[in-house]
Amino acid sequence: MGGFTGLYLVLGGYNSMTMIDVIFGAIMILGCIVLASATISAAGGLNELTSKLAAIDPKLVSQVGPAGFWNLFYLVFLTSVAPFAMPQLIQKFYAVRDKKAIRLGMVASTSFSLLIAVVAYFVGSTSRVFLTPENAPAAFSNGKPVYDSLMPELLNKVIPEYLFVIMLLLILSASMSTLAAIILISSSSVVKDFYSGFINKNASDNMLTNLMRVCALVFIIISVVLAYFKPASIVIILGISWGAIGAAFLGPFVWGLLWKRTSLSGAFISSVIGLGTCLVLYFTGSSSPQAGTIGMLLSFILCPLISLFAPAKELLPAESRT
Repeated sequence: MGGFTGLYLVLGGYNSMTMIDVIFGAIMILGCIVLASATISAAGGLNELTSKLAAIDPKLVSQVGPAGFWNLFYLVFLTSVAPFAMPQLIQKFYAVRDKKAIRLGMVASTSFSLLIAVVAYFVGSTSRVFLTPENAPAAFSNGKPVYDSLMPELLNKVIPEYLFVIMLLLILSASMSTLAAIILISSSSVVKDFYSGFINKNASDNMLTNLMRVCALVFIIISVVLAYFKPASIVIILGISWGAIGAAFLGPFVWGLLWKRTSLSGAFISSVIGLGTCLVLYFTGSSSPQAGTIGMLLSFILCPLISLFAPAKELLPAESRT
């Protein structure tokens, strides 16, 4: 996966990533439909699935769920609002051709996100029905679920063998799309923002392009090495990384786009406070969704407030043209 991602990203750059993402998106849509259908079929129908969940715990079929309102709020906020602050997602807007494409993209992306979210939450909840310590020992440790093993074990239970290829393509498509986007924004930040901005301001476009390719290759190698050592819990790492990135960038990104009076001081201070709060809460025992949500809310609230007390510099006409 890392090798193929490196091949098309290093050789083709942003254009190749954009075109391949269209293919990946189609695969993910097909995979989600197959996954949801196979899950319902394996349970004996939607009514039977609902009855089985209610028999385990009536709260599993309630509107809020057994975790309670606030835990549900933290999870939904983290997974729904944090993407607004993800640099690897924001940079995809550079591929927008015109206003017509924006209107079409709003409908397409909203529909795609709704499908992915509904299928993910729905299929995840059915693990209570299909998986137990007895029939899936690899998914449990001392009676408690091993979160990174739940979905692979669930797929083994509900997906027929002849559809496993589609599920494999679904997983690879989502993983490679995310990897390519993160690698591209990381290499761009190092080369364009740091190297060209501070070290060599006169660097040619050809030099910067070659450096970005080298950086992309290096970051992909680092990703493969980290994956080889199998971190303790990918789910926990994903949760805290989303929360940390969202807490750092949500306020500056949103207010920077919507409010002309957003200042550098407001953006920087709110970013630092949001990120710091998220990390402190997480390392003092809060769950990653809770820590990330509180950090993002602080970043969003503080950015305009600080900008009011430390307003942006008024640019003269000559300065605004340079």
